[in-house]
Amino acid sequence: MNSAWLLLPVLFPLLAGAAELLLNFKSRRAREVFVAVSVLLTAAAALTLVVFAPRDSFVFLDLGGRLSFALRLDGLSMVFAAMVSVLWPIATFYSFEYMKHEGRENKFFGWFVMTFGVVIGIAFSANMLTLYLFYELLTLATLPLVMHSMDEKALYAGKKYLLYSMSGAALVFIGMVLLMRYGSSLDFVMGGVLPASRIRGNEDLMRLGYVLTFLGFGVKAAVFPLHGWLPSASVAPTPVSALLHAVAVVKAGVFAIIRLTYYSYGTELLRGSWAQNTVMLLTIVTILFGSAMALRTPHLKRRLAYSTVSNLSYILFGVTLMTTAGLTGGLLHMIFHAVIKITLFFAAGSILYKTHREYVYELEGFGRAMPVTMGAFTIASLALMGIPPLAGFTSKWSLGAAAVEAGTPLAWAGAGALIVSALLTALYLMQVVVKAYFPGKGFSRDSVKDVTDPNGLMKTPFVLLILLLLLLSLYPAPLLRLFGWIAGGIL
Repeated sequence: MNSAWLLLPVLFPLLAGAAELLLNFKSRRAREVFVAVSVLLTAAAALTLVVFAPRDSFVFLDLGGRLSFALRLDGLSMVFAAMVSVLWPIATFYSFEYMKHEGRENKFFGWFVMTFGVVIGIAFSANMLTLYLFYELLTLATLPLVMHSMDEKALYAGKKYLLYSMSGAALVFIGMVLLMRYGSSLDFVMGGVLPASRIRGNEDLMRLGYVLTFLGFGVKAAVFPLHGWLPSASVAPTPVSALLHAVAVVKAGVFAIIRLTYYSYGTELLRGSWAQNTVMLLTIVTILFGSAMALRTPHLKRRLAYSTVSNLSYILFGVTLMTTAGLTGGLLHMIFHAVIKITLFFAAGSILYKTHREYVYELEGFGRAMPVTMGAFTIASLALMGIPPLAGFTSKWSLGAAAVEAGTPLAWAGAGALIVSALLTALYLMQVVVKAYFPGKGFSRDSVKDVTDPNGLMKTPFVLLILLLLLLSLYPAPLLRLFGWIAGGIL
């Protein structure tokens, strides 16, 4: 397959989304058809490329010297692109119903479709410069989605998101300059692009560059103390929150850190150094902090946001172990968390859409009143807690086993953090489930007499996601083999 096709799933949604902003649709139905076709064609193109991957890079802009904007597929980009392409259409159909009460649908779906193209661009980036371009475009494309309602809270969240993202971009730029100065190229090569002969005498400078770049990408990956934008962004419409917290922005940060660690700087320079210890310690602190904050937060969407803060660092903990087993476990949790967390946010969105209730203490008796919504929430909660044989158990077990295999004091501390976080996860999610199914003595059925599940456009995504979650739970072996090959540098 000609490598020029790599540009299609990037450019097409950008043009389709721009057209969405400009066109004056005669009816909601016409807009929904346009958006659905745009998203499905983009997903189909991306998945086709994943299956029939061209081996060559496609350079769409050559700046001379070693600088170019180029696209290429390897094992890691296939995983990220496939995850996004499967989940984005499901979120789209959920959004058609949800956005009816939000207004400004043309604007929303225009930026929504364009963001899809930008995320595919991140997945397909062949080098750090291209990744940096699409990474910054992601901030610009998602900013209008965060500020969609344009009220005081949304504007504040947008400003906070922009400030954090710009600060992170500055740190990433420093690391990219160091790569340009001391690296053989900016291309992504398993094992890194820093030959010992080029960095001799500057090893600590490069390690400092790695830590700064880790923090820069760590803004979108919500690493403590750079996580502050994420809970604030929960004011966005739920489909946006689901994509921000499960698929697009936060996972783009994780994906970029994997590229940085394994494909740019390389683990040989970092393993056993103060740089590895620094970033691993940050992930351990974030795991515990996010779980503790989720437990003490009564607002349901913000509780799920802090849960995301914690679980993203599960992935990054595996990454910072800098072993094949650690990266395998991290990739596994990246996929499983995406499916689980988008389900949880869809459930929270359905509750908000049907009842306008936002707090955990308001959900008494919802188990019977919203059986599909709360059933999906419960299954996803059990999976995130790590109850066997559900998906979260497999990924957490893989991460724990990788930590034990690494055997360092910090790795053991990380394994302990995973156990404590699992207990906290059970507390902050089961509190919701218990209130929904086992209301207190003062509960009156009249308080939920008008509470029902949403219509098919919002329920069908629940069914699809739960089926996908169960499939991944029962058959994790193919993913484990695939991620093991990627981590071992075979693909």
